[in-house]
Amino acid sequence: MTEPITYAAAGVDTEAGDKAVELMKDAVRKTHGPEVLGGVGGFAGMFDASALVGYTRPLLATSTDGVGTKVAIAQAMDKHDTIGHDLVGMVVDDIVVVGAKPLFMTDYIACGKLVPERIADIVRGIAEACEIAGTALVGGETAEHPGLLGVDEYDVAGAATGVVEADAMLGPERVRAGDVLVAMGASGLHSNGYSLVRAVVRHAGWELDRHVEEFGRTLGEELLEPTKVYASDCLALAADEAAQVHAFTHVTGGGLAANLARVLPAGLVATVDRASWEVPAVFRTVRELGSVPRGDLENTLNLGVGMVAIVGAEGADAAIARCRALGVDAWVLGEVAELSDEHAGLELVAGTKGVQAGAVRLVGDYR
Repeated sequence: MTEPITYAAAGVDTEAGDKAVELMKDAVRKTHGPEVLGGVGGFAGMFDASALVGYTRPLLATSTDGVGTKVAIAQAMDKHDTIGHDLVGMVVDDIVVVGAKPLFMTDYIACGKLVPERIADIVRGIAEACEIAGTALVGGETAEHPGLLGVDEYDVAGAATGVVEADAMLGPERVRAGDVLVAMGASGLHSNGYSLVRAVVRHAGWELDRHVEEFGRTLGEELLEPTKVYASDCLALAADEAAQVHAFTHVTGGGLAANLARVLPAGLVATVDRASWEVPAVFRTVRELGSVPRGDLENTLNLGVGMVAIVGAEGADAAIARCRALGVDAWVLGEVAELSDEHAGLELVAGTKGVQAGAVRLVGDYR
């Protein structure tokens, strides 16, 4: 008689999924306020939107993202409790760019073999970062894909929704000539450019457990440094009238210049002074190990700037003071001006992804 083929024999363990849910429930519940209904385990996450009744014209903002090949570092190090911070940062900090408060988030984890403890570590990291962002984690899904992913492989993605009052929305429409660029420091590589970084590390023959004096820790620990979650800090900064915040840009794929151009109106140019900050050691190491051209570095990595606030000229000092009070390193990065004939012939970066945008130029040399 032919042996019966069960779901478990096909590589899917539903009991492991149930155990993973049990292990993560407490962490998820910590992100829930009274506006979250139904708890953990329902078919759909429920969020009480009655608070929006107080808005005159509420605009919903949504974003979705993953963390790219940074997951390969987590898998190689068998350390999975930080990758969730990267996921939340990539998603909610795109929402806060328009001044929206992230309300709730969902996640999706695909894996080759469901190991409950590993999944629980990932979700705990997501929940911790959601707490930092003031965002409810209202639902998620974990799926086993045997034969498609290796037993130790997984990928993560997430989506979030936020809200902003229409007349408080930030963006290019508010930016004016004379505005100042205020940089908000990055925690490290964040979650972009890891294909380049991993290629450099392979070329150099470095192992993840190699201690690097400039980092004060191992290479793997440095590469796995979680993405800073800026959402609460940006909302606090935007609420500070003295800071005169007109726009934010989240420095992710494409680097500083291309992302900055996306929040500038056509006809304006932002000048970024490379000498205004010292590029952190991890970026210098990538450059030196791989002889990576400066253009590739600037078009791929954040180089130490994770977020930029564009503020009124008289708000720069207040914005920097507010950031530092929140524990965020901040400094004047440059300024915005009218695009004129004097910029003809200069190398300018324009916005990408179909956005009608202004231009950016980088001047000087890094310290």
